[in-house]
Amino acid sequence: MQRDRWKRDDRRLVLLTLIWAAALVASGWRPFDRATWAMEVAPVLILLPILWATRRRFAWTGLALALVGLHGLILMLGGAYSYARVPAGAWVQDWLHLARNPYDRLGHFAQGFVPAIVFREALIRRGGLPRGGLTTFLVLACCLAVSATYELIEFAAAWMLGQGAEAFLGTQGDVWDTQWDMLMCLIGAATALLTLSRLHDRQLIRWKR
Repeated sequence: MQRDRWKRDDRRLVLLTLIWAAALVASGWRPFDRATWAMEVAPVLILLPILWATRRRFAWTGLALALVGLHGLILMLGGAYSYARVPAGAWVQDWLHLARNPYDRLGHFAQGFVPAIVFREALIRRGGLPRGGLTTFLVLACCLAVSATYELIEFAAAWMLGQGAEAFLGTQGDVWDTQWDMLMCLIGAATALLTLSRLHDRQLIRWKR
């Protein structure tokens, strides 16, 4: 049974690796700004080896792994164009007559939506916490901590690179961009918990078998 589970988990990681590899090549072919692309896709390049190295000790559920894969694609698309220039966001901007390209908001929504399930799984499986209010609170707090850390990274990039960090920051002239980013992360995390917790629970039960 354990060997069958390992084979299934390895197949999932192989699929994720192939998808990410193809997306990395596509996004890095002629990015808008090579330095911005490198900073945006860095989490993917860091996370993938970690997933492979830890797959025997902690194999994620299919839901968590699928969300991580999707988040990686969002980062790579943003890195290819820079968040302020992603065509899909420009279409939405024109359609809804928005003042700015909303793709950056989607990225920060995903920054909460995806880690919410990842943290929930880690707290329940590794931390031994029961499902309920305390776990929900800790998940939201962890997601906000990730968002705040990312904002500090952006601050450091802006401080070191000056105007060269504008594409990475993606503020598009909004003085409240940092606050909006953290709010979107919180909304994303809450949305994930509200919509996916039952599905996640079913997968966690199957994982124990």
